Amino acid sequence: MSLLKSLKLSAAKPQSQPASPQERNREKLRSYLGEQRALVEAAIAGKPHTAVRIVTKTDEAGNRTRVEVPRTVRKGWFSGEGDKVYFQLRYGGRPLELAKGMTSVEAEGIAGIGAIIETLDQAVLAGEFDAAVAAAAQARAATMKTAKAKKAG
Repeated sequence: MSLLKSLKLSAAKPQSQPASPQERNREKLRSYLGEQRALVEAAIAGKPHTAVRIVTKTDEAGNRTRVEVPRTVRKGWFSGEGDKVYFQLRYGGRPLELAKGMTSVEAEGIAGIGAIIETLDQAVLAGEFDAAVAAAAQARAATMKTAKAKKAG
């Protein structure tokens, strides 16, 4: 007990700080960019990319277990004329406007997408997409509200 007396004890508990909407949106974008980075690396290496998610399944005995199941990750780039490849930053299934009327970034081949993703990741951390993401979230909410109203009525 003399060892515990040498320590300064307290009853403090960690306080959870809820993330702001901007922080949550930034984390979603960073997660999307991380998946795209892994997808690009797999495409360059010529290997298939398999993303997984954890789901809870119930077996015949009624036991619930958490298992990993594969899920599909859509690539965020597309090919254009010649050897050009274009990358789109998507949120809520729609491309974000990077500038007025511009939704994609041009790269010389698929190998150039990695640097684009790194730059976009830094821009997300700096908060440069907060306004665009807020507008996209409002548009998605309006779409969902309309779909829900059609289903109910």
